[in-house]
Amino acid sequence: MNPGRILVVEDNPKNLKLLRDVLRFSGYEVIEATSGEDGVRLAASEHPDLILMDLQLPGIDGAEALRRIRAGEREHAVPVVAVTAFAMDNDRHDAFESGFTGYVEKPISIRRLPQQVRDFLQLGGATT
Repeated sequence: MNPGRILVVEDNPKNLKLLRDVLRFSGYEVIEATSGEDGVRLAASEHPDLILMDLQLPGIDGAEALRRIRAGEREHAVPVVAVTAFAMDNDRHDAFESGFTGYVEKPISIRRLPQQVRDFLQLGGATT
């Protein structure tokens, strides 16, 4: 049984590989995008269960990509989690104010990530 489809929107190849490998090892189907525009397109066409999105992306940034994703009828309720190296309290606040469901800090903890993803999928709520 597939526990879920995860769209990872990340422009850094090393971070993308890390996320992909950890998620696939945990049994998730992973869809990859390397720009905000691709993330928006894939969110609409692939209907992921969860989106992990870097905030700093080429082209449109994560916040703008989120606005465009939320404009879609089917994608309005999908949890979208900000994944970022910004770790100040106001950065977390800004991510939630922008409409992100949750926030995961880089560097990514490969030990914590599978449980964080399960929590976001089950609760659809804001956890770290």
